[in-house]
Amino acid sequence: MNTRTELASQNGSKDYVKWFRNAAPYINAHRGKTFVLMFGGEAVEDPNFANIIHDIALLNSLGVKLVLVHGARPQIEERLKLRNLVEHIEDNLRVTDSQTLDSVKDAIGSLRLQIEALLTTGLINSPMHGSHIRVNSGNFVIAKPLGIKNGVDYKHTGVVRRIDVSGINTQLHNGSIVLLSPVGYSPTGEVFNLSVEDVATQAAVALKADKLITFAEQDGLIDDKNRLIKSCDASTVKSLLNNTQDHIRQLLIKVVELSGENGIQRCHVISYQNDGALLQELFTRDGSGTLIAQDYKEQLRTATIEDVGGILDLIAPMEREGILVKRSRELLEIEIERFVVIEKEDTIIACAALYPYPEANCGELACVVAHPDYRGSNFGLRLLNAVEIKARNMNLTSLFVLTTVSAHWFREQGFVEQPLEMLPEGKQKMYNFQRKSKVFIKQI
Repeated sequence: MNTRTELASQNGSKDYVKWFRNAAPYINAHRGKTFVLMFGGEAVEDPNFANIIHDIALLNSLGVKLVLVHGARPQIEERLKLRNLVEHIEDNLRVTDSQTLDSVKDAIGSLRLQIEALLTTGLINSPMHGSHIRVNSGNFVIAKPLGIKNGVDYKHTGVVRRIDVSGINTQLHNGSIVLLSPVGYSPTGEVFNLSVEDVATQAAVALKADKLITFAEQDGLIDDKNRLIKSCDASTVKSLLNNTQDHIRQLLIKVVELSGENGIQRCHVISYQNDGALLQELFTRDGSGTLIAQDYKEQLRTATIEDVGGILDLIAPMEREGILVKRSRELLEIEIERFVVIEKEDTIIACAALYPYPEANCGELACVVAHPDYRGSNFGLRLLNAVEIKARNMNLTSLFVLTTVSAHWFREQGFVEQPLEMLPEGKQKMYNFQRKSKVFIKQI
């Protein structure tokens, strides 16, 4: 091996070690948590699906409790064509007569066996060697007929009536992966064709899953300018429903919206075509797709001129204690667009500000304050996340903060103490040596 090759190998090893160390906090955070993964039949047909299975096996080995929910639309359509049957779609739902139901059973049964077989693979020199995964595909979904809507009898098409939470949790507790198909069973012994979106949403909500992860053709949710939305809240997702004509994407967006509204704290949308997208989304800071956070009763938004009085009232006690540098009303009015606030019942209960230094590719996080009645909540973290998103949208690569009393909290959020010389030159000139604030910086 020549010197250049040796150096390349060493650098590659160092990158791997760095990545593995950076992934450790995420590994600890995800262990023992319940994730629901939803993927359509299109994903199963994609050449990258085998890699997704490998990554699912890795999550299982790391102690994540996994519920997989698969769709089968293209496989059902293929069966119908082979049998010269015409599919009947109303309001984006398949009308399932008796002949169609036979095709549904055939497609879903074959697909379930295919997925179970892939999860059982354990060849030497393969990523799944030694995994010994147990997959359970029981009758965990109880369904009822959709019935007649707008004069259309949907026959054997149904909706989820309830999820066997106890049965699924028993399997998860025993280390099994639970695989749910888009079919449900009634107490009268009938079989109903369900949508994968309905099964995934109801399962995630009933299980109180920590995450719902959906696989899509694109990298994630796309805004009206065809840009990837890296993160947003559930309420933002609603606006996307009106901006897309693709009913598959509409259904996916609806899943995310309903899950967020019903208590799922984190939803992710990632690409089934992108190798490693699942691991990148879960174990790196930047992720690979779109992260959707749960809606909160308290509204987080950019401040407006009407918020000046509320912010002044909020920060005044900390200014009197010398924790914050005093801001005049005139200065705050000028800088108001730099602030984000959390509002509850027409009252500002938390705020933070971002002061960009584009020449140094960084920004200052300042004036992070929560009302005394709400300290100990997650408001500080929500504000920090909002400021980080705002900074990244401005192409900034780091945040710095000057603090006299909150060093431990900032360390917990990934900030690292640095010497004064690491601040932008303009900020160094403004540094108050009497306050002796500590400098903390975080890469974003």
